[in-house]
Amino acid sequence: MTKPIEIIPHTGKLGVLTPGMGAVSTTLYAGVFAARKGIAEPIGSLTQTGRIRLGKRTEGRSPLIRQFVPLAPLDDIVFGGWDPYSDDAYTAAMKAGVLRPEHLEAVGDELRMIKPMKAVFSHRWVSRLEDTDNVMDNGSMMSQVEALIEDMEQFKVEHGCDRLVIVWCGSTEAYEEPSEVHMTLASFEEGLRNNHAHITPSQIYAYAALLAGVPFANGSPNLTVDIPAMTELAARQGVPIAGKDYKTGQTLIKTIIAPGLKARMLGIRGWYSTNILGNRDGEVLDDPENFRSKEVSKLGVLEQILQPELYPQLYGDLYHLVRINYYPPRGDDKEGWDNIDIFGWLGYPMQIKIDFLCKDSILAAPLVLDLALFMDLAQRAGQKGIQEWLSFYFKSPQTGPGLYPENDLFIQLKKLKNTLRHWMGEELITHLGAEYYE
Repeated sequence: MTKPIEIIPHTGKLGVLTPGMGAVSTTLYAGVFAARKGIAEPIGSLTQTGRIRLGKRTEGRSPLIRQFVPLAPLDDIVFGGWDPYSDDAYTAAMKAGVLRPEHLEAVGDELRMIKPMKAVFSHRWVSRLEDTDNVMDNGSMMSQVEALIEDMEQFKVEHGCDRLVIVWCGSTEAYEEPSEVHMTLASFEEGLRNNHAHITPSQIYAYAALLAGVPFANGSPNLTVDIPAMTELAARQGVPIAGKDYKTGQTLIKTIIAPGLKARMLGIRGWYSTNILGNRDGEVLDDPENFRSKEVSKLGVLEQILQPELYPQLYGDLYHLVRINYYPPRGDDKEGWDNIDIFGWLGYPMQIKIDFLCKDSILAAPLVLDLALFMDLAQRAGQKGIQEWLSFYFKSPQTGPGLYPENDLFIQLKKLKNTLRHWMGEELITHLGAEYYE
């Protein structure tokens, strides 16, 4: 065993703020309230239901993760957020249509208490959302930063929170490549003062959070904390950041299937993926510029896992195509359909077909909870900057300069658990197992 690092104990209330109070956020709120009341289980949450093996297999030590590391308990979480629509969380959840009315009614009083703060929003970046009625005045970007910081401070006081954490649950913004304004903190701050055209709403939220010392995790494919200006600010302020784009649905399946095919050295000629989605996310992604952000996030997964530069005979000619189709009748019930053309011994062709009928927000909500709790833990553990150990939750994991992201789900989980073991002074698990046979 090694010496554990010093982690400040959890005390008081943890405020979890979500820019975006649509399907994902309200499903999260409702699920946590239901778990508190004992009427539902937080299934899908690693922090709540997952266990971690400690020591040798013969020792039989596998505590729950929430009992192993000092996470904030569900009873001590307070939810809030911003949204361009003024609906309270109950009304927003009813409109989202993820949860059945009887489930929402069971926690309706709690949901009605959560009313959104005015959002930083621009149709320049999210064109498909119309009739927004809860948007900040179009002052300078720096004044919007100041307003967000004031919102955080006021929320903290009103709800008696010791600490805050922000997890982005807003819409996908139009695709944006990093530009000069994103390269340094000084240039970014100058851009805020001058309302620079390439600064997005999500970047304004992230800057405000980091300036206020609040950890920020990006759950969308937006260019947000993965720019040099934000990593510089996170390091200066000593604040954790992580992103990006929740790994749910089709990409989750890819990061399970692709490592298995590669492990058996089976080749892949093509991987065609299409998605049918009818919720607000689907509507936003119906715009080509917003879809481009998601497409880039989705397409990068296979290349890193399969390493075609190392295995050109197996994956060098892989044709990878991703489509997203907005289909309103489907609502939050997303369908991810994959056709995988593979080949094996002597080049003989085979096929795999997967039809994943899932509920997008049901998969995403527990990820938001885990990220909020782990980001808060990281801050109390004195961690700052990019939290690569949380790659398990993202389609496009953020890494340090010059590093490729690890997308294999199983490697990501091992990294996450070994990080927790390291922090708590436990031996890392390598799965070598030679000692059992000596």
